[in-house]
Amino acid sequence: MSSLESSQSNKQINTSNDSLPHTSVTYAGAGNEYVIIEGRKYLRHELMSAFGGTFNPGLAPYPKHQFGNASALAMSSFAVTVFVLGLFYSGAMGITIPNVAVSVCLFYGGVGMFVSGIWELVIGNTFAGTVFAGYSTFAFSFATIFIDSFGIQKAYAEHPEQFGNAVGLYLVGWSVYTFINITHCFKATVSFVVLFLTLDLAFIFLAAGFMTGRPNLLKAGGIFATISSISGFWNFYAGIANPTNSYFRLPVFPIPAYQSKKKEAQ
Repeated sequence: MSSLESSQSNKQINTSNDSLPHTSVTYAGAGNEYVIIEGRKYLRHELMSAFGGTFNPGLAPYPKHQFGNASALAMSSFAVTVFVLGLFYSGAMGITIPNVAVSVCLFYGGVGMFVSGIWELVIGNTFAGTVFAGYSTFAFSFATIFIDSFGIQKAYAEHPEQFGNAVGLYLVGWSVYTFINITHCFKATVSFVVLFLTLDLAFIFLAAGFMTGRPNLLKAGGIFATISSISGFWNFYAGIANPTNSYFRLPVFPIPAYQSKKKEAQ
């Protein structure tokens, strides 16, 4: 039974829970075999569950049009970009100047995530589209700080302390944005939460490092960014691995669904 047929037959299906008001996600049927999302009823097997490979944070209908997995490209773009930045700021190989990362921020992180984000919006994955398009602009804007033709650092030449504070405030804004994304992941998988939590900590420590000028804080931010990139690589691999191209499949660790006793009683 397709989702269209299922939705058209709602009036013919009598369940003990059909009289309940519909919230964003409710269940119906003797064995909760139906899931009601925004007033439309689906069979459980018709829905995608939370999965890092498609950057899907919860139960959602399959897209009407079958395209390639845009989230896999975005996760690889994110992972490589954040991995490189994380290693630089953590002081790997004694490198403390991150300017060489400008290229990967612009062309892989920026372009890759932006294209993927727009494509995810086209197929109806609002969460992934918003996240990837958002972080693509971070990659673009962060890279411009280190491009002389934009004149950003030059504008602070006479007030270098203001430059550190300005970059710190910029990163604080992204930490708030990332925290909001965390709140949408508690019905998803462990890899989702790890990715956003460590990324948020990276933004916070890097912001503190720029504001105070303390290299240890910058190093801590780089370490958290590197951990976040590893989670990104995990989701990237999960998004492209299948029985036809790989002998290895990564396990999925969904976060147990919370359901109040009151709802269970109903």
